[in-house]
Amino acid sequence: MVAMPAVEHPLSGDDVLRAFLELDTPAGFKAELIEGEIVVSPPPDGDHEDTVARFARAVARQAADELYVSGGKGLRTPRGRFIPDAAVAPVGHFRAQEPWADPAGVLLVLEVTSTNPGKDREAKRLGYASAGIPCYLLIDRDESHATLFTDPADGDYTAHIQVPFGKPLDLPAPFSFALDTAPLR
Repeated sequence: MVAMPAVEHPLSGDDVLRAFLELDTPAGFKAELIEGEIVVSPPPDGDHEDTVARFARAVARQAADELYVSGGKGLRTPRGRFIPDAAVAPVGHFRAQEPWADPAGVLLVLEVTSTNPGKDREAKRLGYASAGIPCYLLIDRDESHATLFTDPADGDYTAHIQVPFGKPLDLPAPFSFALDTAPLR
């Protein structure tokens, strides 16, 4: 580990954003700007990717409306620039959008805990809520449960349902199906 000298003049928010947007991260890594902090995460493990794939498959097979599940789509939120594990939107929603998209129209974001679960539980929840994304689904592998946060207002979600893995989780319209959480462990 290399010790960095103390910074007498902290960077402004614009400087941090500029530095973030100019990052050149290694292949497979993702960089996010979460509440003013640049967070670089390594590639996810196989179980993480299996969970995301199973969720996407459930949406494709069971949702009442035809929806697209996009992995790795950057979203601009009032609390930073986030890359959810999956973003669900109407078919064609992300066509012709910039790498960092406006979250308007995104119906649900999915995060699966891995290297930094605290960010998924708190900072990302608040960021997605402040962006007005109707649903945030957190698959918490460390705590062995799935939590669906809904009804964003005043920078947080006002409702949530939490079930242990193995119990079904009812997803609201336009999904309108009970998500089997057993395979999401």
